[in-house]
Amino acid sequence: MKAKPGFNLRDVCGEQIIVAEGKENIDFSNIISMNESSAYLWREVQKLESFTAEDLANLLLDQYEVDEETALHDAQTLATQWLKAGIVSE
Repeated sequence: MKAKPGFNLRDVCGEQIIVAEGKENIDFSNIISMNESSAYLWREVQKLESFTAEDLANLLLDQYEVDEETALHDAQTLATQWLKAGIVSE
């Protein structure tokens, strides 16, 4: 997967929100709110050329006290949500 350009994390009134920026994203009408861990992951994947759900799980394991099974399940769920929202591509 790869984070699509033009979708940036912003702090809006204390909420971490993905904001569509740029002409190619002008019709984007969804607001994507992120909790602390998903915002952390979004910041990290924007630094990468590409990533997998396993990469997300490893980032979670490095940052949080969570077991490997939970990290992988949560990472796969988040990756699916990001794909559906259109902020990442395969």
